[in-house]
Amino acid sequence: MYVRQLCERVLIEAPAKVNLSLEVLFNRSDGFHEIETLIVAVRVCDTLEFTPTADGEIRLECRWASGMVADKRAELGDLPQGPENIVWRAASLVRERAGVTSGAQIRLIKRIPSAAGLGGASADAAAAIVAANLAWKLAWPRERLAALAAEIGSDVPFFLGPGAAICRGRGEQIESIPACRLHLVVVRPPVGLSTPAVYKACHPAPPRDCQHLRGALARGNVAAASRMLNNRLEDAAQKLTPWISHLRGEFSRQGMLGHQMSGSGSGYFGICWHARQARRVAARLRSRRPGWVRAAVTTNH
Repeated sequence: MYVRQLCERVLIEAPAKVNLSLEVLFNRSDGFHEIETLIVAVRVCDTLEFTPTADGEIRLECRWASGMVADKRAELGDLPQGPENIVWRAASLVRERAGVTSGAQIRLIKRIPSAAGLGGASADAAAAIVAANLAWKLAWPRERLAALAAEIGSDVPFFLGPGAAICRGRGEQIESIPACRLHLVVVRPPVGLSTPAVYKACHPAPPRDCQHLRGALARGNVAAASRMLNNRLEDAAQKLTPWISHLRGEFSRQGMLGHQMSGSGSGYFGICWHARQARRVAARLRSRRPGWVRAAVTTNH
C-alpha cells in the first residue's frame, strides 16, 4: 500500500495480491473455512482518494480506469456503487466506531478486476480504513485497524501490512515474512467465480506445508519457490468453469517457472524468469484474447 497525504486529502495506491500457496484445512463451525495461505502483494493498483467533509455524509464515486474500459476484450466484473461497495462500508464502519461527525468524498479508480481471486475489494477496503484514520485524524494504532479490517473481510488485514505474509484462520491471522521479488503474468478470464461456490466445491485433503516455499522466497530462490506453488481450490474451480484448465494449458506452453490459479479464481498467474519474459508472455497471451492480461511485479510495501 502506497500512502500520500496532501493537506487534508489522502491518496492511496492499493495493490492486488496472488496466493502462492493456499490450503483449505477444515470447515469451521462459524461457516467459514480454516485456511493457511502464503500471499504476496502485486503492483497492479487501485487508486483511492479520500477527502474529509463537514456534512457528515460519505459519498463514493467509483469507476474503471480509462485504459481498462478501452479494453473491450476483457470482462472486468461488477463495480458496485454507494453502500453496496466495500469501500463505503469500511469508511462507514470506521466513522461509526470512532464517533466522528465528519463525512468524506471518496473517489475510487479501479484497475484490479473483480471475482478474480486478486484481492481488489479487500485491498480497497484496507485503503479506506487507512485513509479514514489519517484524514479524520484518529491516530488509531495498526492493531486496532487490523481488528476492524478483520470484521470487514478475511483478506482485508493482509493489505495493512508488508507485501508478503502467511495468513491463517479465516485469513485474518497475519504473519509477515521476507520474500524476494517475483515477475508475473496475471490473467483474469472473461468469467469470474463466486468465492462461496468455489469453497463449497472444495474437499479438504492432507495439507501441504508452505514452510519450504517460505524459505525459498526468503533466500531469493525463485526457481525453487515456483516449483512449490499450491492452491487447494484450483480443482474445485475448474469444475465450475473451463477457463481454469484452458489457462493452465496456455501458461504451460510459455516456458514459465510455475503457474496456478490465485485465491478462489478465476484469476490465473505465472512466474517468469525476469521482467522481459513477463512482458513477452503477456503480449503473446493478450493476442489470444483470454481476457484481462498484465505483466506485473510483486512488492514489499
